[in-house]
Amino acid sequence: MAAPTIQHFKAMTRVLRYIKGTPGQGLHYPSSSTLQIKGFSDADWVTCPDTRKSISGYCMFLGDSLVSWKSKKQTTVSRSSSESEYRALAIASCEVQWLTYLLQDFKANSKTPALLYCDNNSARYIAANPVYHERTKHIEIDCHITRERLQNNLFHLLPISTHDQVADILTKALEPIPFGYLLGKLGVINIYSPA
Repeated sequence: MAAPTIQHFKAMTRVLRYIKGTPGQGLHYPSSSTLQIKGFSDADWVTCPDTRKSISGYCMFLGDSLVSWKSKKQTTVSRSSSESEYRALAIASCEVQWLTYLLQDFKANSKTPALLYCDNNSARYIAANPVYHERTKHIEIDCHITRERLQNNLFHLLPISTHDQVADILTKALEPIPFGYLLGKLGVINIYSPA
């Protein structure tokens, strides 16, 4: 906002064109859904060309319904894609914990731990393996909260292919076909589209 350029103007007009072209698009919440929390965590390493900070993103589902999502630039520069993904996992694990506590307050406890999906093998390995510590000293202590929550069985950390990673929509600029595919996985439908 401080120093807009032609590229910023083009990006703004592209977003406005998309919004104008999809007035009937919105989230669909099915009436029959489980109380299973499913989360998708992702990061795009060194995305910002000015600061080289990464973008974290997560999507949280209650059954098949999208209930929470966030995309945010990370506060520090990550030295590796694993560190960037691990920071995103830490943020997503906080959201899983909050949603779990919220369900408990509503007396709607899930019988199974939440599922958290991550498409980065090394970030999942760091979270699951405390012996890997020597190679991860550059990651801040607060990021190790993910490992603590994983060990406390708050969630199961599962792999997912990059193709099916729905949090990609919050961290990367996607082509129209993958963008539309991921919108459908998020539960976004267009009420004006032909059935």
